[in-house]
Amino acid sequence: MSPQLRTVEQIGIQNLQNKSQPNRITAHDFFSEKEILRERFARLIRVDDPQRIAIIPSVSFGIGTAMKNISFEAGDEIVVLEEQFPSNYYVWKQLEAEKGVIIKTITAPPISAGRAQGWNDKVLKAITPQTKCVTLPMVHWADGTKIELTTIRDRTNDVNAYLVIDGTQSVGAMPFSIPEIKPDALVCAGYKWLMGPYGLGVAYFGERFDEGTPLDNNWMNHEGAEDFANLVNYNHNLKAKGARYDVGESSNFIMVPMLSEGLNQLLKWTPQGIQDYLREITTAPLETLREMGYFIEEPTHRGHHLFGIYLPDKMPLEPLKAKLSNANIFVSYRGNAIRVSPNIYNTKEDLEKLVSCFI
Repeated sequence: MSPQLRTVEQIGIQNLQNKSQPNRITAHDFFSEKEILRERFARLIRVDDPQRIAIIPSVSFGIGTAMKNISFEAGDEIVVLEEQFPSNYYVWKQLEAEKGVIIKTITAPPISAGRAQGWNDKVLKAITPQTKCVTLPMVHWADGTKIELTTIRDRTNDVNAYLVIDGTQSVGAMPFSIPEIKPDALVCAGYKWLMGPYGLGVAYFGERFDEGTPLDNNWMNHEGAEDFANLVNYNHNLKAKGARYDVGESSNFIMVPMLSEGLNQLLKWTPQGIQDYLREITTAPLETLREMGYFIEEPTHRGHHLFGIYLPDKMPLEPLKAKLSNANIFVSYRGNAIRVSPNIYNTKEDLEKLVSCFI
């Protein structure tokens, strides 16, 4: 969870106070901030049409929306990674019970040189004519292993399978290009690398979802919703493209402007700028750990903003946890990995302090 930018906090407080005088909230306000949010996220992921962006409350909502609008039959295969984030697993697992689809979980190779490439190769081999959907992150949430999405997209095209991406662990801190990767859907929670509040996210939906049915059929995702006086005359036509998948109450007068401001700052910093800075401050400290026998994926095969440290065999974890805690260093423990997630508020000295706890 990212710290909150001062500007994001100020906007949140200001809009919270506005609710004390609801007469100041106009019909225009129900839509204006939403369109700014769509436009900024579209720019971040290089989408020309902001109407392809949906405002969602969570990753599971976005993944569920994609699932609802893919026609599955018994025997269709869905490819996922071992230990990928639960919000991009439970939806598909439920579908397995309901429709008889087959979940193909691609296990990680053993911890050794070439692990990331081996994992990507296994994903490619798992995609067959029976594959209906490949649903993956850009980097694995436990250790930052990079997934070669452009190559996987080419393979899914060969078999006409969908590619659905959970970008929560990467979008905002790593460059992401819709024109380059061409996913069918991209879903992102807003509270991590997008620098927004908890409880709001954004999603991109491509052309294969243009005529779909929303998970949440609310008044705002129908045509003509902007004309309050005419809402009594029901319009059953859904809005075009991704906007039809907006969650109810997507105007969210407090959180929408907060997430929008987080995106505004990211567009100034740029995801590539963030990666370049983090590469600069992490390269030498992490090489020291590698020389000491800890396994960290090669820099070309992981994010610089998120990486996992694996302990040598038989090295106990609890004493290391205590050293990190005593040094006031905050990391996460995901599976067998110690997950480290630096951002631009960190320095090389912070990384050197981290390394000192492993010595």
